[in-house]
Amino acid sequence: MRVFIGTDHAGLEFKEHLKKVLAEAGHEPVDCGAFEYDAQDDYPPFCFEVGERTVAEPGSLGVVIGGSGNGEQMAANKVPGVRAALVWNTATAQLARQHNNANVVSIGARQHSDDEAAALVLEFLATPFSEDERHVRRIGLITDYERDRHRPAGGLPTR
Repeated sequence: MRVFIGTDHAGLEFKEHLKKVLAEAGHEPVDCGAFEYDAQDDYPPFCFEVGERTVAEPGSLGVVIGGSGNGEQMAANKVPGVRAALVWNTATAQLARQHNNANVVSIGARQHSDDEAAALVLEFLATPFSEDERHVRRIGLITDYERDRHRPAGGLPTR
Protein backbone atom coordinates (compact mmCIF):
# COMPACT_ATOMS: atom_id res chain seq x y z
CA MET A 1 0.00 0.00 0.00
CA ARG A 2 1.19 3.52 -0.74
CA VAL A 3 1.55 5.52 2.49
CA PHE A 4 2.08 9.28 2.40
CA ILE A 5 4.09 10.59 5.37
CA GLY A 6 4.62 14.16 6.52
CA THR A 7 6.05 15.85 9.58
CA ASP A 8 7.64 19.00 10.88
CA HIS A 9 10.92 19.06 12.79
CA ALA A 10 9.42 17.28 15.82
CA GLY A 11 8.93 14.02 13.95
CA LEU A 12 11.82 14.12 11.50
CA GLU A 13 13.84 11.33 13.11
CA PHE A 14 10.79 9.13 13.63
CA LYS A 15 9.72 9.67 10.00
CA GLU A 16 13.02 8.22 8.80
CA HIS A 17 12.59 5.21 11.10
CA LEU A 18 8.98 4.74 9.97
CA LYS A 19 9.88 4.80 6.28
CA LYS A 20 12.23 1.85 6.84
CA VAL A 21 9.67 -0.06 8.91
CA LEU A 22 6.96 0.49 6.29
CA ALA A 23 9.20 -0.59 3.42
CA GLU A 24 10.20 -3.74 5.32
CA ALA A 25 6.49 -4.49 5.86
CA GLY A 26 5.87 -4.28 2.10
CA HIS A 27 4.37 -0.79 1.97
CA GLU A 28 5.47 2.04 -0.32
CA PRO A 29 6.25 5.08 1.85
CA VAL A 30 6.11 8.44 0.08
CA ASP A 31 7.93 11.24 1.91
CA CYS A 32 6.01 14.54 1.89
CA GLY A 33 8.58 16.38 4.04
CA ALA A 34 10.09 17.90 6.03
CA PHE A 35 13.36 16.97 4.42
CA GLU A 36 15.73 18.75 6.79
CA TYR A 37 15.68 19.89 10.40
CA ASP A 38 14.34 23.40 10.92
CA ALA A 39 13.15 24.11 14.45
CA GLN A 40 10.99 26.96 13.10
CA ASP A 41 9.16 25.04 10.37
CA ASP A 42 5.38 24.81 10.43
CA TYR A 43 3.49 21.52 10.33
CA PRO A 44 0.32 22.51 8.39
CA PRO A 45 1.84 22.46 4.88
CA PHE A 46 3.20 18.93 5.39
CA CYS A 47 -0.16 17.75 6.74
CA PHE A 48 -2.06 19.36 3.85
CA GLU A 49 0.27 17.60 1.39
CA VAL A 50 -0.31 14.22 3.02
CA GLY A 51 -4.07 14.77 3.14
CA GLU A 52 -4.39 15.97 -0.45
CA ARG A 53 -2.30 13.11 -1.83
CA THR A 54 -4.15 10.51 0.25
CA VAL A 55 -7.57 11.74 -0.91
CA ALA A 56 -6.38 11.93 -4.53
CA GLU A 57 -5.20 8.31 -4.51
CA PRO A 58 -7.91 5.88 -3.40
CA GLY A 59 -6.51 2.89 -1.57
CA SER A 60 -3.64 4.86 -0.06
CA LEU A 61 -3.37 6.00 3.54
CA GLY A 62 -1.49 8.84 5.22
CA VAL A 63 0.58 9.45 8.33
CA VAL A 64 1.13 12.87 9.89
CA ILE A 65 3.66 13.21 12.68
CA GLY A 66 4.35 15.91 15.21
CA GLY A 67 5.44 16.31 18.79
CA SER A 68 1.97 15.46 20.16
CA GLY A 69 0.11 14.77 16.92
CA ASN A 70 -2.73 17.09 17.94
CA GLY A 71 -2.10 20.01 15.61
CA GLU A 72 -1.17 17.66 12.79
CA GLN A 73 -4.51 15.88 13.09
CA MET A 74 -6.34 19.21 13.06
CA ALA A 75 -4.46 20.44 9.99
CA ALA A 76 -4.96 17.19 8.05
CA ASN A 77 -8.68 17.26 8.83
CA LYS A 78 -9.00 20.61 7.02
CA VAL A 79 -8.42 18.79 3.72
CA PRO A 80 -11.82 17.79 2.29
CA GLY A 81 -12.16 14.02 2.34
CA VAL A 82 -9.61 13.43 5.09
CA ARG A 83 -10.63 11.66 8.26
CA ALA A 84 -7.51 11.93 10.41
CA ALA A 85 -7.35 10.27 13.81
CA LEU A 86 -4.87 10.84 16.61
CA VAL A 87 -3.80 7.45 17.95
CA TRP A 88 -2.00 6.72 21.19
CA ASN A 89 -2.61 3.01 21.78
CA THR A 90 -3.59 -0.11 19.87
CA ALA A 91 -7.30 0.32 20.52
CA THR A 92 -7.42 3.87 19.14
CA ALA A 93 -5.47 2.78 16.05
CA GLN A 94 -7.89 -0.08 15.41
CA LEU A 95 -11.07 1.87 16.14
CA ALA A 96 -10.01 4.76 13.91
CA ARG A 97 -10.07 2.35 10.96
CA GLN A 98 -12.85 -0.02 12.05
CA HIS A 99 -15.43 2.60 13.05
CA ASN A 100 -14.35 5.81 11.31
CA ASN A 101 -12.62 4.51 8.18
CA ALA A 102 -9.88 7.03 8.97
CA ASN A 103 -7.55 7.52 6.03
CA VAL A 104 -4.84 9.47 7.87
CA VAL A 105 -3.26 8.57 11.20
CA SER A 106 -1.69 11.21 13.41
CA ILE A 107 1.02 10.24 15.86
CA GLY A 108 2.97 12.15 18.48
CA ALA A 109 6.64 11.30 18.02
CA ARG A 110 7.48 12.73 21.45
CA GLN A 111 4.84 10.57 23.12
CA HIS A 112 6.20 7.14 22.17
CA SER A 113 9.42 5.34 21.42
CA ASP A 114 10.12 4.89 17.70
CA ASP A 115 9.18 1.22 17.89
CA GLU A 116 5.95 1.88 19.80
CA ALA A 117 4.88 4.60 17.37
CA ALA A 118 5.72 2.44 14.35
CA ALA A 119 3.68 -0.43 15.81
CA LEU A 120 0.68 1.90 16.15
CA VAL A 121 1.01 3.02 12.54
CA LEU A 122 1.31 -0.59 11.34
CA GLU A 123 -1.78 -1.53 13.35
CA PHE A 124 -3.70 1.36 11.76
CA LEU A 125 -2.61 0.28 8.27
CA ALA A 126 -3.49 -3.38 8.89
CA THR A 127 -6.97 -2.76 10.29
CA PRO A 128 -9.85 -2.77 7.80
CA PHE A 129 -13.00 -0.68 7.96
CA SER A 130 -15.84 -2.74 9.43
CA GLU A 131 -18.37 -1.70 6.75
CA ASP A 132 -21.00 -1.79 9.54
CA GLU A 133 -24.11 0.14 8.44
CA ARG A 134 -24.11 2.49 11.45
CA HIS A 135 -20.52 3.50 10.77
CA VAL A 136 -21.17 3.97 7.06
CA ARG A 137 -24.17 6.16 7.97
CA ARG A 138 -22.17 8.28 10.43
CA ILE A 139 -19.30 8.80 7.99
CA GLY A 140 -21.90 9.80 5.41
CA LEU A 141 -23.24 12.45 7.77
CA ILE A 142 -19.73 13.86 8.18
CA THR A 143 -19.11 13.79 4.44
CA ASP A 144 -22.43 15.51 3.71
CA TYR A 145 -21.72 18.23 6.27
CA GLU A 146 -18.22 18.75 4.91
CA ARG A 147 -19.65 19.21 1.42
CA ASP A 148 -22.82 21.22 2.14
CA ARG A 149 -22.31 22.67 5.64
CA HIS A 150 -25.86 21.66 6.54
CA ARG A 151 -26.68 19.70 9.65
CA PRO A 152 -28.56 16.44 9.18
CA ALA A 153 -32.36 16.60 9.07
CA GLY A 154 -33.80 17.46 12.43
CA GLY A 155 -30.84 19.57 13.53
CA LEU A 156 -29.69 19.26 17.10
CA PRO A 157 -31.63 17.17 19.60
CA THR A 158 -33.93 19.18 21.88
CA ARG A 159 -35.43 18.45 25.28
